[in-house]
Amino acid sequence: MNAPQPPESSSAPVPPSAPTTPTAAMIRTLGLVATICGLIIVGAYQGSFSAVQENKRIALERAVFKVIPSARSIGEYFATANGVTPASGDTPPGAIRFYAGYDADGKLAGVAAEGAAKGYADVVRILFAWIPECQCVTGFGLVSSRETPGIGDKILVDRDFLANFKELDVRLNADMNALANEVKTVKHGTKTQPWQIDAISGATITSRAVGRGINEAAQALLPRVAPHLDSIRTKP
Repeated sequence: MNAPQPPESSSAPVPPSAPTTPTAAMIRTLGLVATICGLIIVGAYQGSFSAVQENKRIALERAVFKVIPSARSIGEYFATANGVTPASGDTPPGAIRFYAGYDADGKLAGVAAEGAAKGYADVVRILFAWIPECQCVTGFGLVSSRETPGIGDKILVDRDFLANFKELDVRLNADMNALANEVKTVKHGTKTQPWQIDAISGATITSRAVGRGINEAAQALLPRVAPHLDSIRTKP
């Protein structure tokens, strides 16, 4: 006689959990690594931001002293549609930041401002000096450039090109709302006017970038600064 069988369970057996696949584990690991790397990058950026900004400030100050050799101290200002005010913090919308160089007696020696224009490879950023007495640009320095080495950097060493900036005419018109003559870069050897820049043969595009950068910056800045020179003629 057969022994009685135990009643069958009404519930189906629960299958074992599927093992974690290598792909899922790898995704979790990569996600963790990416998070850690992100935190490291953010921390490094925040930690070095102040130092980077300070280095930029120092480099810019050195550039101002270079383009205004008689300057012994610097004042930083904003030029707005309503006048000139001492600079503090970020540049307000619509304002233009510029620098006043003062001589040993605290008198205004010149004004320095940034200009930028597209060159051959990238934007060429310069700092140029404007002297109120002659209403002319007397020098410039390179802030940043990615032009072709040996070609684009000729703007810093070519004697004929640098001679353009002994007294480049940027005087204002009678209404003092724009330059009397647009600063233009012309083909090498064809300069006939004091507001023209004689280009470097073989580096014409970079030469033109310098001319456009000065013209556009001067057109925007000088009509705001020239009427208010008395407010910056002596060091605060």
